[in-house]
Amino acid sequence: MPQEMNWWIGIVFAGGSVLFLLGSVFSLVPDLASMLSINSASISRTFFIGSIPFTTAAYLQLFQAANAGGFMPRSRQLQEHVRWFGWRPRDIGWLSCALQFIGTLLFNVNTFDATLPDLSWYKQDLAIWAPDLVGSILFLISGYLAFIETCHLHWAWQPDRISWWVTFTNLLGCMGFMISALFSVVLPQFNGSALVTVSLLFTLVGALGFLIGSLLMLPEIVIPSEA
Repeated sequence: MPQEMNWWIGIVFAGGSVLFLLGSVFSLVPDLASMLSINSASISRTFFIGSIPFTTAAYLQLFQAANAGGFMPRSRQLQEHVRWFGWRPRDIGWLSCALQFIGTLLFNVNTFDATLPDLSWYKQDLAIWAPDLVGSILFLISGYLAFIETCHLHWAWQPDRISWWVTFTNLLGCMGFMISALFSVVLPQFNGSALVTVSLLFTLVGALGFLIGSLLMLPEIVIPSEA
């Protein structure tokens, strides 16, 4: 249903998730990357390119939330100005989208910085780890806000609702990215190969959570929304 914005949001998020998934797999299985002639620089670029669809889809959600509203006559709708970002901090849906969008911008920064060669450990922490950590925190808050907006509760188990599965799997993805960021810190004079592996594993979990949530948005469009 390409005429629906939610369809595009789901497809674009899925595209970014697939690229993060591939980057994680190639990093965790270097023999596979070598067999396909994919080096570490190409893997870093894969993560950066994957961050761009995340930002695009997050902005579409923010645009949607900024212009959402109750029913009004079409003549009144035509008179309304389009809000490119809006400012609705008391609206939990808008706040979730705004925090997610800022988080994706920070992912753009950290994945781009990860393509830069020969960074010292403290430059890696400042340019890569710090924006990754802050972006992951914003993602986690955003994911939880979206979850409680769907459930109308701080926690609920509603597996019979597809909208619940969308926000639940996205929340799991946010948790994966958060744990990944915590383990991606670079410490001086410390062999952090185990930390890197754990970080990549949870990046994989995060990407998988977002991929499932993104794909579930497609059938959600044609299923009547639950009250």
